[in-house]
Amino acid sequence: MRAKERRLIVAFYTTHDAMAFEDFCAERGVGGRLIPLPRQISAGCGLAWSAPPGNEAGMRALLEEAGIEAQHLKELDI
Repeated sequence: MRAKERRLIVAFYTTHDAMAFEDFCAERGVGGRLIPLPRQISAGCGLAWSAPPGNEAGMRALLEEAGIEAQHLKELDI
């Protein structure tokens, strides 16, 4: 079993938002990737963005710049 790692998780209302945020981050070289929604979170979409922890304010700014509303944004051990 692999060890759990702390990650900043962004859950989305729709799959469209998740994929649009993935494209937005790729264009800007932002680290992270789409993952299946962790079971600790209940959200409308089955995808979440996983990024390094410790920069929640920066992630909120990226979401605002992209025009995407996150359903959940929190650090989790996954």
